[in-house]
Amino acid sequence: MPNETNIDDDRDETIDPNKSAVKFIIYGEEMIEKKVKLSGNSGRVYLPPNWVGHHVKIIRID
Repeated sequence: MPNETNIDDDRDETIDPNKSAVKFIIYGEEMIEKKVKLSGNSGRVYLPPNWVGHHVKIIRID
């Protein structure tokens, strides 16, 4: 449709390149820290099988 706008187009203008990190406060059940491994043209993180079906949030820390 001609009146639709893409939200992703506006996001690049709001990112401040001088900021190196942001603070997130997250409440959850468990936390695992792992390194992302190469998997084809993408990255992969393996999680415990009992996490299957649950919602997770991934935050890049470096």
